[in-house]
Amino acid sequence: MTPRRTGLLLGLIALAFALNTFAQTLYKYRGENGEWIYSDRPPDDGEVRETRDLHTGAVRGRLSVSHSFVDRSIRLVANNEFYAPVEMTLGFDRLKGMSYPHPDQELRWVLPPRSETVLLDLHVIDSVAAPDTQYTTRYTLGSPAASHQPTSLYRVPFAIANEYAVTQAYPNVSTHDTPDAYHAVDIAMPVGTNIFAARGGIVFDVADANFRSGLDRERDGPGANIIRVLHDDGTYAIYAHLNWNTIRVRPGDRVQRGEYIADSGNTGFSSGPHLHFVVIRNSGMKPESVPLRFEGANSSAVVPATGSELTAY
Repeated sequence: MTPRRTGLLLGLIALAFALNTFAQTLYKYRGENGEWIYSDRPPDDGEVRETRDLHTGAVRGRLSVSHSFVDRSIRLVANNEFYAPVEMTLGFDRLKGMSYPHPDQELRWVLPPRSETVLLDLHVIDSVAAPDTQYTTRYTLGSPAASHQPTSLYRVPFAIANEYAVTQAYPNVSTHDTPDAYHAVDIAMPVGTNIFAARGGIVFDVADANFRSGLDRERDGPGANIIRVLHDDGTYAIYAHLNWNTIRVRPGDRVQRGEYIADSGNTGFSSGPHLHFVVIRNSGMKPESVPLRFEGANSSAVVPATGSELTAY
């Protein structure tokens, strides 16, 4: 995650983190034949009849760092609101008028789900009138102890007996060019296709109110509707590009393998309707995707390949 920085002058500014929110505007205007058009982009002629600011949907999980004064110390506390563990680090850019942490102390923590954790007590030096600090934090979803050990093959995440094409899978990738996406699978399917959980687990993050798509990774990427599901082995699945306002689960829900969870869509950084499915493990402050095998006919193992067809059994 992106590092965040703050300072304090005996009145610490609370440090909060949240997954990206995505402000959206809906444009309403007439088409060439007089029909009403609703779009995430204005018309070429600029004749917009109405604009609407859309809500950003479900409240996302977040990690926050707050402070309190305990005797002559300043206590830093992390509050993990995710239904999943989070690994975080803390680094000091400046520390004035307060004791330094012990040099042998590694400023790295694994925060349990839905927990409050005391990070540090920084003693204020008596002779200092205005202690001051500036620090940087980073966090990564999941525990570094996670090990990908599924007890069964992954279920193909759409309805039984249906078949759709794999448009991108390892090692033939184009946009899956980072470690957290190398082993992701893109499956082309019409908007509104029912999506089912490929593996059971606890939902810990949902974005459900985005409706736009585009080919600008930086601009459009945060606009994908997603579900993140934590598995029992500490890895987690991401179902991405889901359709607007169709997600049927919320953070804290436990889903079963094969449970109907959402409809496919075309939101975020996307060139066309498809499902992006990937399983992630935290390899130590680094999210990395892991290889997948789906269940095929007669319980056979199917390795997804670009250009192949996937059938759900």
